[in-house]
Amino acid sequence: MEIINWLYNFMWGDLIFVPLPGGGTAGLSLLVLILVPVGIYFTVRTKFVLIRHFPGMIRIAMEKQKGSRENGISGLQALIVSTATRVGMGNLVGVVAAVSAGGAGAVFWMWLMALLGSSTAFAEAALAQIYKQKDPLYGGYRGGPAYYIHAFMQGRAKKSGKKRRYSLFAVLFAVSGLICWCGISQVISNSVTSAMENAFHIPPLYTTIVLVAAAAVIVLRKNATVKVLDVMVPVMAGCYLLMTFFVIIRNAGALPGVLQRIFTEAFGLRQAAAGGFGAVLMNGVKRGLFSNEAGSGSAPCAAAAADVDHPAKAGLLQAFGVFIDTIVICSCSAMILLLAPEEKLQGLVGMDLLQAAMQFHFGGFGVTFIALILLLFSFSTFIGILFYARSNVAYLFGDNWMSQTLYKVLALVMLFIGGLAAYTFVWDLGDVGIGLMTIFNMTALLPLSGQALASLKDYEKRQSLR
Repeated sequence: MEIINWLYNFMWGDLIFVPLPGGGTAGLSLLVLILVPVGIYFTVRTKFVLIRHFPGMIRIAMEKQKGSRENGISGLQALIVSTATRVGMGNLVGVVAAVSAGGAGAVFWMWLMALLGSSTAFAEAALAQIYKQKDPLYGGYRGGPAYYIHAFMQGRAKKSGKKRRYSLFAVLFAVSGLICWCGISQVISNSVTSAMENAFHIPPLYTTIVLVAAAAVIVLRKNATVKVLDVMVPVMAGCYLLMTFFVIIRNAGALPGVLQRIFTEAFGLRQAAAGGFGAVLMNGVKRGLFSNEAGSGSAPCAAAAADVDHPAKAGLLQAFGVFIDTIVICSCSAMILLLAPEEKLQGLVGMDLLQAAMQFHFGGFGVTFIALILLLFSFSTFIGILFYARSNVAYLFGDNWMSQTLYKVLALVMLFIGGLAAYTFVWDLGDVGIGLMTIFNMTALLPLSGQALASLKDYEKRQSLR
């Protein structure tokens, strides 16, 4: 536990402090120091891919989907899987925490992180496509950072005449991912049981049993994961979006003031004088980075499975996924909160704060709705991370059903334990896992970035010839 706590503080704690106007400081963590410059690098090199190719991203998502391999998944299905894991508790409680701690201006910095993160997401997804492999167990393809890290390290090893079954950084990435997803499993179930107890007074044991049983039915079947997410993700995201539109329309008169607050407070015109600009900046930056997961190497595990005719298509779809997660879903939570009167929310934090905002907008139904949407968001995240785990388990233990099933059972056990007891240690374990994944992912993502950028250039050339 001491090691995990030290790693957590090293990666997510404030490593250096930058002085700001008004006497305040902004604490920069190691992950921020890695991901923000990398995001800027890919944004410049791709020439703002999210903005330039946004219409194309929608077109790719809407084009007729076809899979050439048995049980293969389409590009749109890969986007749905990655969206299921990106859109989770962080889009609800995490956004509320960022806004309550950093003010409305934190929303702007979340949007900026989405712009930067989408470019990183493009690069890692395109690389996952380039280095994908056939999946003899599930059908279709598999891949992700463990595979392109291995290919990069093997390329270096060939120069020295050595060739190995495993590469150290690829193994470390795969292990970090499996540890991270086990930690997240416990966090998910604990959040769901707490929400159900608060909203409906259902004992945690009952919620946990139902949650684990439903998850087991889905994840222990060979190819049920994608089919379930195909239905669940559009429904839950659509419902949340419709509820937010209703709130915005109903409070249309207050919307200009909210937008003014977001942009005014983003640059600390009010907070700088009080030395609070650092809170605005870093709460938005950290929430944006953590929510969209760009650079962590999670989403490429789904992108590699996509049966698309060009690597850049998978990259563009994952960049679009960052837009959906942060610009759309996170903004929904922010608007629901910011369009509620401040006096109704004073003294509240976390889920209580969001439920109070929903109760103001929708009465008792709002509290029920937010509890159910948290259940759906969290449940889909659990199913999605077990899809991610397939490729990492295969890299570490080979192609066999025994290892695949054992990891699923382990994750279900963690889901059960987390529903009954909350351990701060487990939350830190998930954060440490995703931090380590990011660091190991960068060992190959940056050196191989030229290939991802070349795929974008080739795709653009082909499009111009049509």
